[in-house]
Amino acid sequence: MTTTPDSVPRPRTSTPAARHRTRFFDHRIPSLYAGRYRIDNRQTLRAVDGADRVIDATPQPFDVVQPRFGIGPAAINARFPVPDAVGMYGQTLPHLNLDAPGLPWSRGLGPDHPDEVPWMALLLFREDELPEDRDAVGTVAAGTVRDYLDGQLGPGKTPVLPPESMRPEEYDEHCATVLVPAALFDAVAPLPVEMGYLAHVREGGPPDARRAGDDPEPDEKELNAVVVANRFPAATGGRHVVHLVSLEGFDAYLTAPAPSEGVRLTSLTCWTFTSETDSGTGFGDVCQNLATTDGSTPRPGAELRLRVPAAAPDRPTAPQQEALDRMATGAVALPQRLETGERTVAFHRGPLTARPAPELPAPGLPGPAATRLESPGEALIYLEKYGVFDTAYAAAFTAGRVLALADDRFRSALMAFRSAARTAVRRLASHPELAGRAVSARQLTAPLACESFDRMLLDGDGTRFTRAVDGAGPDLRAGRRRSVATGARRAPADPRALLADPGVADALTRAAADEFTTVTDWLDRLRRLEMLGLEHLVPDDRALPPESIRFAYADPCWIRAAVDGALSIGVGHALDADLNALATTGGPVPACAVLLHSQLVPDYPRTIITAYAGGTPVEPLRSAVYGTDIQLLLYPRLIDRFELAEPPRGICFGIGDVGTIELREISGDRIGYPKGEFPKPAGFGRFLRPGGRDVLNVHGSGDALVPALSAAHGVARISSAQFALQLINAPQVQTFSRP
Repeated sequence: MTTTPDSVPRPRTSTPAARHRTRFFDHRIPSLYAGRYRIDNRQTLRAVDGADRVIDATPQPFDVVQPRFGIGPAAINARFPVPDAVGMYGQTLPHLNLDAPGLPWSRGLGPDHPDEVPWMALLLFREDELPEDRDAVGTVAAGTVRDYLDGQLGPGKTPVLPPESMRPEEYDEHCATVLVPAALFDAVAPLPVEMGYLAHVREGGPPDARRAGDDPEPDEKELNAVVVANRFPAATGGRHVVHLVSLEGFDAYLTAPAPSEGVRLTSLTCWTFTSETDSGTGFGDVCQNLATTDGSTPRPGAELRLRVPAAAPDRPTAPQQEALDRMATGAVALPQRLETGERTVAFHRGPLTARPAPELPAPGLPGPAATRLESPGEALIYLEKYGVFDTAYAAAFTAGRVLALADDRFRSALMAFRSAARTAVRRLASHPELAGRAVSARQLTAPLACESFDRMLLDGDGTRFTRAVDGAGPDLRAGRRRSVATGARRAPADPRALLADPGVADALTRAAADEFTTVTDWLDRLRRLEMLGLEHLVPDDRALPPESIRFAYADPCWIRAAVDGALSIGVGHALDADLNALATTGGPVPACAVLLHSQLVPDYPRTIITAYAGGTPVEPLRSAVYGTDIQLLLYPRLIDRFELAEPPRGICFGIGDVGTIELREISGDRIGYPKGEFPKPAGFGRFLRPGGRDVLNVHGSGDALVPALSAAHGVARISSAQFALQLINAPQVQTFSRP
């Protein structure tokens, strides 16, 4: 693959998901419903003669006030999908969080319904369904409550509310209304028993501090009422409008056909969003395709290794077996032209291997040279038995050398460091007493005469220099000369031998500290494979086909050969080569890698990627994206588990990509923990009302969801909180484990 500007790797980070306590409660029934009340106080006094005297106090009226015809924005905690959102929501049930936890139960739906049935419901409408809002942009008919109850806001049956329940000032309040045709209302309106399952109370607070005995009491500041819609957005996409409506006064039409003129409902609040066309391939589908062959059968380990698939003959010959073994490590066979002009075949691979690479034999050279390669020819591996070469390490050496030659800043820093280090090591060889002292870079690299003159200027605040200048004239006129002590000449030490001394090595790195840092930082980037194109990492595209994930070992010998190649430029003699060893002790070298070639990369850029070694998370040394759909992750340790988790989001309700939900425990110490997929076989269509409007059959006739979930848990009937727990559309996770 040719690297283009678009395929240059770019950094990529992941944010861990926050953990907090979340609990669900069935409902919050008030002590008094919203409405008008009167306190009558009667006292009975008994006279001396035994007669009773009754005294009636003045009646004391009072109102329990709660929203009835509209809800302000401040009372709404959250909506999902968020207003004006654009995304694939075809498997999500919209919901609304209300700041007041008891608001859905603040008044009764009607005298014939239990207390846990709320008086409001969340209805979802698509384009061309509402006659007054064909474009689903949230158009409503607004006016006063008096006009609404008198039928002045447009056609449609209005609610009949008991006059004694209305406060006088309520008639002058403003309200928004929406006309719902009879057939549409009958198709989407929930049954009263279903309304109880589509509303619950949620507590989302900080991490739970365990107490002895019972669970902690709910945190009142963290309680919200949640109302969930019973209808999925259209799989074909389009605009949708969601109305939180009051069904007070309409309860008779929830179990019987609506009037022919339709119903005009109070819209307490509404918002719109756009659902994109459901391609049928979501996060779960993509991950499942990466991990399985047919949706259920796990891919064999051989398919998850970074290598080109090769079909082996039934009885391979020795040369064929050698070739198969080489290809099993991740090598590919490429045509090669020798220096003699002959054409042959050579094995080649990059730094990533399908099997652990063998240790590269060190050249038989003394001292620091034993750990370095000096030429690509030295890195060639010759398979004498078959007369072919393995060019992996020679290619690594050449790649490092070419990258170094192409980087002017690195090249200049390397030459400057070597020049300063050569001067410093020669001075230390001539003046070994400096090696044990704290000396500056200037003392190691500046000319000795200049250094002596500087010391004379600084000694005694210039007293020594003044004395020398003052005495120079008289000494010259008197013919006096400075005597120099003579003695045996000291032979300088071998500069190359000095490099074995840790103190000397440390002093040399300080001789040109800035240049040395530039060199080592650049080499650390090379160790992390940052400057290598994808063609170096994956020599053959067949090893990483589209929609695949591949795991690989990182070969430290290949990386070492690339570092040696980078340091080989400008080497003039043996001392330069020895000085290179000072720069080879850098940052960590990757031990393994994961390559992901999938639409998961561009479509879900906030995917949470976590690797583990022995149960401990391992942070990547590097994460980069090549082009648009290939991601590389390098780890400093061998990992045994790798997880792809759907991007984090707030709690929402719906079904997974494969048409299932995750059953969750509803009792015991593991409430909320997964216990398997539901239903089996997959397919949620059986729990939809007939009519093709994607309305959930929560607890109606036919195959309803609540009875099926109750049977799956082995209970007579689950509660609304337990129902909400089952419908949580939690982010999906795909795990890859190494035996």
